[in-house]
Amino acid sequence: MASHNLAHIKIDDLEIIGYSMAGEETVIAMPQLDVCFDIGKAPDQVISINNVLLTHGHMDHSAGIAYYLSHRNFCGQSPGTIFAPENLLEPMRQIIDAWGRLDGNQIPANLVGVKAGDECQIKPNLFTRVFPTKHSRGSVGFTVLEKRKKIKPEYAKLTGPQIVELKKQKIAIDDPLEIPIVTYLGDTQYVDFSQLKYIAQSKILIAECTFYMDEHAERAEAGRHMHINEFGELIEKMQNEHIVVTHTTQRTPLYEVRKKLKEVLSPEKYSRVILLMDKCRQRDA
Repeated sequence: MASHNLAHIKIDDLEIIGYSMAGEETVIAMPQLDVCFDIGKAPDQVISINNVLLTHGHMDHSAGIAYYLSHRNFCGQSPGTIFAPENLLEPMRQIIDAWGRLDGNQIPANLVGVKAGDECQIKPNLFTRVFPTKHSRGSVGFTVLEKRKKIKPEYAKLTGPQIVELKKQKIAIDDPLEIPIVTYLGDTQYVDFSQLKYIAQSKILIAECTFYMDEHAERAEAGRHMHINEFGELIEKMQNEHIVVTHTTQRTPLYEVRKKLKEVLSPEKYSRVILLMDKCRQRDA
């Protein structure tokens, strides 16, 4: 039996599974990309995923780190890789060591510190790019993008032997091509992410919107979260095909969230929105 009731979203050949409720738990996995954005309480459905992209250290996003690593070790899997802000590595190591002493077994861990501007390889042609967010010290977001090469137009009609000859002459016949697949903002105050092309043009944007009532604007600012009015302003500038909204709260029912989103977004943008928590089975809206 699955340990969590996770939402399931299918977008073309990609699946998004996860759970995100502010202050409770946030974990968003994309199995086909082999990445899990934040780890929440480490539901068993995400243990097999090899790359955890941790945005910040708040407990509702990171509490499952030791269990994720320990359970992989118990099942004979490699440790997996946790990409996390550099300032979190030492406290994470301390936590993993402490849990190892409690468990009676050393817990293998592959921790990689990241900062804004870094780029890390996930698969042969798949990379994650790190960018800054405004939430806690060192907090970051991640874009997963595919890198390809596209033959230059002037060489497109050449035969195979002609291309081989050009390569022997060390002539560059390809242009690099980047395809941003998904961006995960994590928890953050409003930032004009449309200024970063790879975020604005990601096929899928996974973005938090935590506060929806007008009287909650100050609470959003104090907690460094996104308010619905700021969220609407941001989304209208973006070019994403799909927008997955996360980090909703128990204080605002989903039917009210949908109503507020419809008020602040144009019909065209609203049609692209998916509420993650709407996709949990047997969950009342």
